[in-house]
Amino acid sequence: MRRRVSPVSLILLGLGTFLLVLAPMLAWYVEPRAAVNPIDIDTTAVYTGTGSVFDVDKVETVPDQKITVTQRVRGDVADSERSGKAVWDVTTTVDTDKSLPAADPHDALEFVPGRWVTDRRTNTPAHCCQEKPYFEGEAYLKFPFDVQKRAYRWWDNSLGATVTLNYRGTKKIRGYEGYRFTGSVPATRTGTRLVPGAIVGEPKRSQVLAEEWYANHLIELVVDQRTGRVIYAQVGPRRTLRAPGGKKDATVLLDSQKLAFTAATQQDQVDQAKTESGQLRMVGQTLPIGAGVLGFVLAAVGVVLVVRGRPDPDTSESSQPPLTM
Repeated sequence: MRRRVSPVSLILLGLGTFLLVLAPMLAWYVEPRAAVNPIDIDTTAVYTGTGSVFDVDKVETVPDQKITVTQRVRGDVADSERSGKAVWDVTTTVDTDKSLPAADPHDALEFVPGRWVTDRRTNTPAHCCQEKPYFEGEAYLKFPFDVQKRAYRWWDNSLGATVTLNYRGTKKIRGYEGYRFTGSVPATRTGTRLVPGAIVGEPKRSQVLAEEWYANHLIELVVDQRTGRVIYAQVGPRRTLRAPGGKKDATVLLDSQKLAFTAATQQDQVDQAKTESGQLRMVGQTLPIGAGVLGFVLAAVGVVLVVRGRPDPDTSESSQPPLTM
């Protein structure tokens, strides 16, 4: 007696097989292509703290000043699509209460424009598209995707070089856990600047090519593990001038033990990290696991129904013609 295969069993078997094939494709093909740096980014991060600042009107360093650092990142969509890279225009301003609010960022205590270009998948520097500055390392405005528990080379724009940031465990920011990295920068000569001699202790000279020195008391970054987004940042910059060949700082331009993300910036970064991390988790874990489990169940049920089938009445014993003599 033959058995008839039910159309339902074939549908279940086919759907189960499709889901079993889809599951690894989501995890191994779709998810890596979803983890890319955006090209339409438009975000602002604000740091605040207190410290000493050189007042050009008083021609002296003034202590206990409130310092605000504003960093805005905007993606150049046209150049990004043309190059296939993430092209981000970045402006950083440093202000005291004296220069805030400023209608023009050029009125700030310090104004630094830049163009940062990275590979969208690996986050490595891409040297094209009129980038400025020329930078190296592994981490800059963000870390690579899938952050590891190891040291990273972070680009310090004020230093003009990379700084090693070591993994220091985890830390919660606004209730959201990230990987914590820290490092520091010893006093390092970074360039020269033409200034009045009196500023660096040489009043008899009208102009002096003073040495610029930079240090950072502490760099602390807390990073979302899946996306590499920085959800908390703290720096302690110190910028000074020295007389040519001098061994000691003659004038302090900027010195702060701690400039850190404001509460609003922290919350905004955490909210974005939750959203982006959740999307990657959905594509890379939740959907593949769900598709794999459901596909296995449907395929198993389909196989059972195919094997069992149902009797075909046209081939039953009762339908065979009687024997005659």
